[in-house]
Amino acid sequence: MNSRKMPGLKIGELEVKIPIIQGGMSVGISLSGLASAMANEGGIGVIGSAGIGMLEPDFYTNFREANIRALKKEIRKAKEMTDGIIGVNIMVALSDFDDLALVAVDEGADLIFLGAGLPLRNPKTLPLDRLRKFSTKVVPIISSVRAAKIIFRHWAKTYNHVPDAVVVEGPLAGGHLGFKKEQIGHPDYALEKILIEVISAVKLFEEQFNKHIPVIAAGGIFTGADIYKFMQLGAQGVQMATRFVATHECDASIKFKEIYVKCKKEDLVIINSPVGLPGRAIRNQFLEDVSNGNRKPFKCPWKCLKTCEFIEAPYCIALALTNAKNGKIEEGFAFAGSNAYRVDKIVSVKKLIETLLEEYERAVSE
Repeated sequence: MNSRKMPGLKIGELEVKIPIIQGGMSVGISLSGLASAMANEGGIGVIGSAGIGMLEPDFYTNFREANIRALKKEIRKAKEMTDGIIGVNIMVALSDFDDLALVAVDEGADLIFLGAGLPLRNPKTLPLDRLRKFSTKVVPIISSVRAAKIIFRHWAKTYNHVPDAVVVEGPLAGGHLGFKKEQIGHPDYALEKILIEVISAVKLFEEQFNKHIPVIAAGGIFTGADIYKFMQLGAQGVQMATRFVATHECDASIKFKEIYVKCKKEDLVIINSPVGLPGRAIRNQFLEDVSNGNRKPFKCPWKCLKTCEFIEAPYCIALALTNAKNGKIEEGFAFAGSNAYRVDKIVSVKKLIETLLEEYERAVSE
């Protein structure tokens, strides 16, 4: 008979009481407030680093320094508010990836989650001995077994070392997606299928390195029953983001959170992002204007994402997301996962975790 209690998660020597990672939501959605609240409940709280400096007054004149300063500030604030586990989400495609990775390690982040690109080069600022000294765990976020194999083989051959865990993100996630548009609704690319393939591939590296490497499921996970389902498939934890937006502790404005509470299923759309990837967002007038060919003028102080075609871009996605985060909804939009329409109220992180645990226990009993 299965234990009704949600099991813990072990990543290296990190002991996580509940196997839930609060997904890192960048451009100011998950900062020290949300991350520390999640860590205090026994999960992993994650600060999103992309565009974090846009919250600083001198971003447009000192963008690199503003990003470094803002990330330092948020990690320190989070660590003051919790003794729990804090991670930082860093997009590999960021122009200042090296800077932010170094800050995360030096400030004592417990984990670095690497998304939006394959981490195939050892950042000159982050040699592996430095990672080991600071005990920071490295966790790539991937969307295919092919990506997992490429990363693990490259790290094994080049560094005689492999990642400490891996997050498998399916096509029902919010924000930028690691899939082509035609793959998003195709059963061959469902999280359930990709997850099992990645678990099988990672087992070979667990044996080779005599190392426990948990595989974490992400993308469209909304309830405790969903957590149970994916853990039955072999995941050892889950990453959830959408459901944490509608919490009191989320660092976004109340207007941003209310977009989630009010949205309907038909409001969730796939957009073409200026950075060259499809993304899932909540439809609003801003996106309608863009889809009708209306350009939103902007000045690009620097090319923050390597893949951004900012000269032809109809709008600056970092600016649009920052505007929405700050409550200027008409000047931006909100990314969201496929289940955002199921959010019906704003609750505390504590209450959300209690609900997820109850839902999990019910699923075990059924």
